[in-house]
Amino acid sequence: MLWPRIISLLLGYLCGCVLTADFVAKRRCGKWAREIGSKNPGMANIGSLFGTKAALEVLGGDILKTIVAVVVSYLLFPENWPLVALWAGLGVTLGHNFPFWTKFHGGKGVTTTCSAIILFDPIWGIICSIAGFAVVAFTKQLCFGAFAIPLLFIIPTVILHGPEATIIVVALTVLMAIKHGKPMINAIHGTEPQTDVLAKVRKSR
Repeated sequence: MLWPRIISLLLGYLCGCVLTADFVAKRRCGKWAREIGSKNPGMANIGSLFGTKAALEVLGGDILKTIVAVVVSYLLFPENWPLVALWAGLGVTLGHNFPFWTKFHGGKGVTTTCSAIILFDPIWGIICSIAGFAVVAFTKQLCFGAFAIPLLFIIPTVILHGPEATIIVVALTVLMAIKHGKPMINAIHGTEPQTDVLAKVRKSR
C-alpha cells in the first residue's frame, strides 16, 4: 500500500523541521543557529561555538526526533516494518535539510541519516556509521565521512533488503551529496578546513 509510505514520509518531514540546533543556539545566545558561526543548524556548528555539551544537546535532539517519527510510523503501520523506518527517516532528513519554516534553509542531515539506517538495520547501520567516522579520522574531512555512511549502507541494503529499501537509501545518499558536495570539492582542492576528530576526542577526556 502507498498510504503508509506517504504518511510515514510526511510525519518524518514534520519531525525533521524541528531544528534542535536553532533552539540550543537561541537559548545560549539569543540568535538562531543559521545566524551564527557557519550558519549551519547542526551539531558541528553549535559545538564549535558553545562546546561539547551544546553539541551533545543537538545530537540528542536530532536522534530523538528521528526515533519519534520512526516509532509513531511503526505504531501506525506495524505491518510495514521495517520499511516505514526508512520512509520516516527519509522524511526526517528532508525536514531537517529543508524545513518549510526557515525558507528551506536547514542542516546537513548526518545525524538523522545515521539514526534512520541504524533503526532500520541496527548491525549494518552501526557498522557503516563507524566506517564513516573512520573516514573522517583518516581524511580529517567531515564531508567525506558523512557521504560515506549512506553510500556504504547501499551495499547491505541491496543484498538484504530489496529494491524499495535500496531506492530510499540511494535517496539519502543523494541528499548527503547535495549538502556535502561543495565541501567535498573544496576538500579535493585543499581549500576545505580540516577537522582532527581524534585530537578532539583525546582533548575531551
